[in-house]
Amino acid sequence: MASTSTSSTVSPLSRLNFPLMFFKRGTNSQNHMTIPSTSIHFHLHNKLAISHSSSSISRFRPDGFSVYSLSVDHDQFEDPTNCLSSDHTTQEKLQVQSSMWNWEGYSIRYQYSGSSGPALVLVHGFGANSDHWRKNIPVLATSHRVYSIDLIGYGYSDKPNPRDFSDKPFYTFETWGAQLNEFCKDVVKDQAFFICNSIGGLVGLQAAVMEPQICKGMILLNISLRMLHIKKQPLLGRPLIRSFQSLLRNTALGKIFFKTVATSESVRSILCQCYNDTSQVTEELVQKILQPGLEPGAVDVFLEFICYSEGPLPEELLPQVKCPVLIAWGDKDPWEPIELGRAYENFDSVEDFVVLPNVGHCPQDEAPHLVNPLVQSFVARHATPPASESKAS
Repeated sequence: MASTSTSSTVSPLSRLNFPLMFFKRGTNSQNHMTIPSTSIHFHLHNKLAISHSSSSISRFRPDGFSVYSLSVDHDQFEDPTNCLSSDHTTQEKLQVQSSMWNWEGYSIRYQYSGSSGPALVLVHGFGANSDHWRKNIPVLATSHRVYSIDLIGYGYSDKPNPRDFSDKPFYTFETWGAQLNEFCKDVVKDQAFFICNSIGGLVGLQAAVMEPQICKGMILLNISLRMLHIKKQPLLGRPLIRSFQSLLRNTALGKIFFKTVATSESVRSILCQCYNDTSQVTEELVQKILQPGLEPGAVDVFLEFICYSEGPLPEELLPQVKCPVLIAWGDKDPWEPIELGRAYENFDSVEDFVVLPNVGHCPQDEAPHLVNPLVQSFVARHATPPASESKAS
């Protein structure tokens, strides 16, 4: 698309980790949409490019977004690798319950299933919710106590206005990490294994650093590389990034932006990028992602997070984690390249790096037949106490 600007500044920013979608309304090409009465355009390519004329910004091109809150009926999915197939087991798989937990005065939605075995807490990525684990909860619950939580601000949990907290950021990994630890203490009432996807991986790592006695082990599925973190940007480009974030957060442009992305068409388009197997992008799935984002307060949370380019990086948290970590990566992830993710296998806490072939950014939902056995084997290795401890007890 031709730009009307007289000069152009291109910053090598990529992979925004939030659920932006395609823009089809008023389009004149496949990958972008012009917004009426404004000079800002959004594209999906491999860099964030901001072209400007005078003090106005006229182009914004992010190349990747984390969207996954996929929910259909639990009983539609059976893991073909699961050897437990009795009638009792089948019935137990269907008993996925939803409940609310009061955390510091806020209502937090979570789902749970299973009555015995090690505790698992499943942590979604940005813009998703506990329904994103719909293909995992009933299968894993046959031998585990499984919990999936809606982080505050997302899904059907409360969405407090970030402006009510003065100048102190509220939607941070420290907030979500504290929420995760308190959930384990108040609801799970036990140590737990954290199974995390994308941005949820940062939440799990932060929680494990804050209170290491709670997390027994962690699986990170395509953890966010946080390529838009301010530390990963060139010094000369940082003021421009700050200006753009301020423009989205503090002007009507942000809400216009949100309205254009919060549509069924946009959600469907981005899911077709997110999943290598696009046959799984159904209308029900699209609506399960879209509907929580239409609740009051969702737009403020969305805009707050896209302006959150600080906080911890995975490479800063991994050296501090005391529990065993397994990293699994869908090799067809268009937003978090596996080539960059492989660098994380060199940390002492990481016991293995598993490649998931022909899988995109959300392996737990696209390839549960690969992820569920991986979780079961990892937990089995680390849930059983060493023989010396068993004899001592």
